[in-house]
Amino acid sequence: MKDIVEKLGYLPTDKLLIIHADDAGLCFAENEATKKALEKGIVNSTSIMMPCSWAYEMAVYAKENPQFDYGIHLTLTCEWKNYKFGPVLSAAEVPSLVDKNGHFYPKRAMVKQNVNPSEVKKELKAQIELAIAWGVKPTHLDSHMFCLGLTKEIINVYRELGKEYNLAIFLSKQLLGDFNMETEKYILDTDFTIESVFTGEWKWFDGAGLDAYYKHAIESLQNGINIILIHPAFNNEEMQWVAIDHPNFGAEWRQVDFDFFTDKSTQKLLKEKEVKLITWRDIKKVLS
Repeated sequence: MKDIVEKLGYLPTDKLLIIHADDAGLCFAENEATKKALEKGIVNSTSIMMPCSWAYEMAVYAKENPQFDYGIHLTLTCEWKNYKFGPVLSAAEVPSLVDKNGHFYPKRAMVKQNVNPSEVKKELKAQIELAIAWGVKPTHLDSHMFCLGLTKEIINVYRELGKEYNLAIFLSKQLLGDFNMETEKYILDTDFTIESVFTGEWKWFDGAGLDAYYKHAIESLQNGINIILIHPAFNNEEMQWVAIDHPNFGAEWRQVDFDFFTDKSTQKLLKEKEVKLITWRDIKKVLS
């Protein structure tokens, strides 16, 4: 990590931060909030869920606004009650990835139990290729619900895709531990990882509030590279129906993410803490 920080042109004591917006493409409310968050300045990275109904609209925006970071949010799950989607390939091509209705499984445990790694790679390559065909120039790959950390075989697929497309992949032993995946041992010494990761937690949302959590996160940033993962969307009727009966990362949660990270006081706090914003594009250059 020290070498990467210095290659980026910073001191080992500098606090570097990516503020990354997951789930672009999920729905229009997600896209609009993500675009506005990028344009306001401190949210400096996003990634697109290619199997979702609003992915094309976000891809058009990415093509027209190449100044921002756009990853591919590689997707193997669909956690919503009534809003369903499946692979970009036909279900017949990747049958282990889908339920009886042709939709992705809602839970990580079901993915782990059912999927064939060769079909995982086939589908994820198709997601990347579709994004490129639509004009996206990816800066990195990351993983919806961190499913690409589930098993040694799936981590290998993830790693292979990064090498094939010459893209950084988001790996974190910390997140593997946080999700109790017990796969940290499959991360190699040669892998680039980010081990200071912050994402909202239910106990904060249901308690002191996500505003308090994010202030705590900014005050807890470590020397070196940090990442805050957010999910900005507008708490409107569309997002409420997408997230029905799913308050965890639901419509209200996502509105807080947007509000906090577009507030001028957050920008001021980052400046006070001498936080330096970096991007996946920066990381890609030094890893290539």
